Amino acid sequence: MSSFIIEGGHQLKGEITPQGAKNEALQVICATLLTEEEVIIENIPDILDVNNLIDLLKDMGVKVRKLNPDTYSFQASNIDLEFTNTEDYMRKVAALRGSIMIVGPLLARFGSATVPKPGGDKIGRRRLDTHFNGIMKLGAELIFDDKKQLFSLTAQTLRGQYILLEEASVTGTANLLMAAVFAQGETIIYNAACEPYVEQLSRMLVQMGAKIEGIGSNRLVVKGVTKLGGCRHRLLPDMIEVGSFIGMAAMTASEITIKNASIKNLGIIPESFRRLGITVQQHGDDLYIPAQEHYTIESFIDGSILTIADAPWPGLTPDLLSVMLVVATKAEGCVLIHQKMFESRLFFVDKLIDMGAQIILCDPHRATVIGLGNRFRLRGMTMTSPDIRAGISLLIAAMSAKGISTIHNIDQIDRGYQDIDVRLNKLGARIERK
Repeated sequence: MSSFIIEGGHQLKGEITPQGAKNEALQVICATLLTEEEVIIENIPDILDVNNLIDLLKDMGVKVRKLNPDTYSFQASNIDLEFTNTEDYMRKVAALRGSIMIVGPLLARFGSATVPKPGGDKIGRRRLDTHFNGIMKLGAELIFDDKKQLFSLTAQTLRGQYILLEEASVTGTANLLMAAVFAQGETIIYNAACEPYVEQLSRMLVQMGAKIEGIGSNRLVVKGVTKLGGCRHRLLPDMIEVGSFIGMAAMTASEITIKNASIKNLGIIPESFRRLGITVQQHGDDLYIPAQEHYTIESFIDGSILTIADAPWPGLTPDLLSVMLVVATKAEGCVLIHQKMFESRLFFVDKLIDMGAQIILCDPHRATVIGLGNRFRLRGMTMTSPDIRAGISLLIAAMSAKGISTIHNIDQIDRGYQDIDVRLNKLGARIERK
């Protein structure tokens, strides 16, 4: 198990470019299973979750070529469906939550799909109902083997339906969308997730020959086709990494420029950090964060304590609440962080409290942060990363802390952040990988 040793208190300075979007990569790589023709995807991040998915597709028979460090060619012309019944397949799928999105493509193209309960971050319940209920409405039959914890779906023919999703799940919408492109007739997906990554997937599918209307909205209309072709697609920058860099700059009083941030696809992320008192300036498509020794949390207009909560897009992504919670510890003022989606995601707060932060964990979903500004500094300590987003948040805390910190289980951070220690050290951080 690898670790980071961080010497806190060093300011960063310079430019950094965000990697390709992890969450988009997992969707569009799964979509390559929908065609036997070549699909080229650019700006793929070199991170564990994405690399594990690429390796899984290779094992399934997809011809994968690395054209340059961030560009891959995929050709799923000879899929080995027998492999999907092996123990090796089950083990690899179970370890990677994003692999659930191979269900839609496999079912649509081959009429069957088998997946074990997927793994991923231990951040609370992550139900699969949205994935399977929508696909079953298209005509698939689901069998769950409770002993093996195995889901098997079959369908001779998928037929378009009106489907109202019970939640605007990003991966659930992506899975259903990929299944619907081959369904006979018209499928209407209402209460669809409309994050930029779903929009990107939709546009890629249209390039491949799918007929999709309402892209970017919560009502997608899909008219089934019988075949899809190849295409070339480029991933967006990772909005979570952009937000993480804003948080790092604030906590270390650093001056950094985030290059090519695709600001139009960041939604309310920059404004949410501004509400914590952080100066975030737009320079073309770059974000500039000047060095700030002090920042003060806003209150609501009536004077009540600011609440920052996650919400379906265009609301704030839940993946950044852990970062914003850490950033608030150094601010002047108070904020209530409300993590609505996952009930275990705030449980890393105890580590911040041990570092000296003033935080009240109200319940599994809410934490009140009492920012003390420069009246205190976090203390370095030894801790373990429980998940990707908590891991990067603890790294941010350690970079601003007094003394030396050690973070174990950094494979969790590597699942979502490419060479993060190398890239930050180039800006002035002191992070050693052990």
